[in-house]
Amino acid sequence: MKTDFDVVIAGGGLNGPTLALALAGAGLRVAVVDPRPADARAGQEFDGRAYALAVASQRLLQALGLWGDLAASAQPIVQVKASQGDPGEGAAPFFLHFDSAEIEEGPVGYMMEDRFLYRALLAAMQGRVTHLSGLSVAGQRAGDAAVAVDLSDGTCLSARVLIGADGRGSGVATRAGIQRQGWDYGQTALVAAIDHELPHQGIAHQYFMATGPLAILPLPGGHRSSVVWSETRDNATAIAALPDADFLKVLQPRFGDYLGAISLAGPRFSYPLSLSLARDYVTPRVALVGDAAHGVHPIAGQGLNLGLRDVAALAETIVDAARRGEDIGAINVLERYQGWRRFDATSLALGMDAVNRMFGQTNPLIRAARGLGMQTVTAIPSLRRGFMRQAAGLSVDPMPRLLQGRAL
Repeated sequence: MKTDFDVVIAGGGLNGPTLALALAGAGLRVAVVDPRPADARAGQEFDGRAYALAVASQRLLQALGLWGDLAASAQPIVQVKASQGDPGEGAAPFFLHFDSAEIEEGPVGYMMEDRFLYRALLAAMQGRVTHLSGLSVAGQRAGDAAVAVDLSDGTCLSARVLIGADGRGSGVATRAGIQRQGWDYGQTALVAAIDHELPHQGIAHQYFMATGPLAILPLPGGHRSSVVWSETRDNATAIAALPDADFLKVLQPRFGDYLGAISLAGPRFSYPLSLSLARDYVTPRVALVGDAAHGVHPIAGQGLNLGLRDVAALAETIVDAARRGEDIGAINVLERYQGWRRFDATSLALGMDAVNRMFGQTNPLIRAARGLGMQTVTAIPSLRRGFMRQAAGLSVDPMPRLLQGRAL
C-alpha cells in the first residue's frame, strides 16, 4: 500500500505532534508515525513527569489553539533562585534571583505535566493529522521528487519531506547518513515529584553542587514540586536503588527545609546525561527537530523549549515555501531552516555544557569567581532582564511567528 503525504514525521513524543498540528493547520497533509500505542501516555494518573515551558513555547501552544484548555493545568514560574553549594554548607552568600515582575511578558515560564500536554496534542490531532500509532519507520529512500518511507508493518508512505523527531538515537538521522558528535557527562538525572508541607509560591530553585545541579520546580497546587537531580553516575546508581524512605533521607539535606517536610508524590525515574549534536539538521528530503538534532544537559530545563523553537522555525520554513510553490523537500528550502536554528541550538547546548562543567569545579578560586559573577548579575537590572528574556525564549532572532503567538 502506498499513501501520499506532504510531510511524514517519525516520532510521536511532543515535538512531532506539535509540528504536525502546525503544518496541518496550514493545509498540508501530515502523518505522524508513533511507535507507542496512542494511549501510552494519556492516562489520568500523575506520574511525576513535567516540563518547564518558556514563554515563547506557551505562545506557540496558544497560536495552535491548545493553550486555552492547558492554562488551568499550568503553574506559572514567577521567580527563579539559583545558588551554589553542597549539603551541610549552610546558605550560600551569593545567589541569582530573577523576578518576572521585572519583564513585561509576565511569568518567566510555566510548569506543565507531561500527561496534560500529551493528551492535548493527541486530541488535537484527531481528524487533522494521520496518527499511525504502534508503528515505526523501518526504512527511507530519498528521491528527486519524494521520499519513500517504509513502516514496520510493511506499509510504504510517500512524502515530499520526512521529519526526524525520533530522539537522540534517531533512526531517520542514521539512515540519512547524518553523523553526531558529543560526549558523556558521567552523570545521571534522578527525576521525581515531591509533596511538601509549605507552599512553593511559584518559585523555581536551582542548586549547583559539585556532583551536579539540583532543580526544584513548582507544580500546580502549591504543595508539589518536580525534582531533577543530577549526580555522578556511581552515586546516582546507588541512590536510585534505595527504597523510597532512604531516597528521601539522601535528598532532604540537598533539598533543604524551606518547604518543610517532604514525601514522594509518584514514581522515580533516572536517565544518563550526555551531549549529542547532529552535524547536519537536514539532507535532501529529510530534516531533524528536537533531540534528534540536539540532545542537551537538563541544567536549565531547555530541552523541550529548544525542540519547540525548531518546530516553529521548520513549520514556518515549510509553509512559506509551499505558499510560494516551492518544493518543500528540496535541500535549498530545508537549508533555510538549518541556517535559522543551528547556531542558536548549538550555542545554547554548549553554554549549558560550560555551566555544568564550571560548577563542577571545586577549586576555591573558581568558586569565589562563580559567586562574584552571580552577585554581579543579580545586582545589575539590565543583566537580570537579559537573562530572564533568554530563559523565556524571547531573545531568538529572528523570532518565528508561532513563538510570537501568531498564526502561520
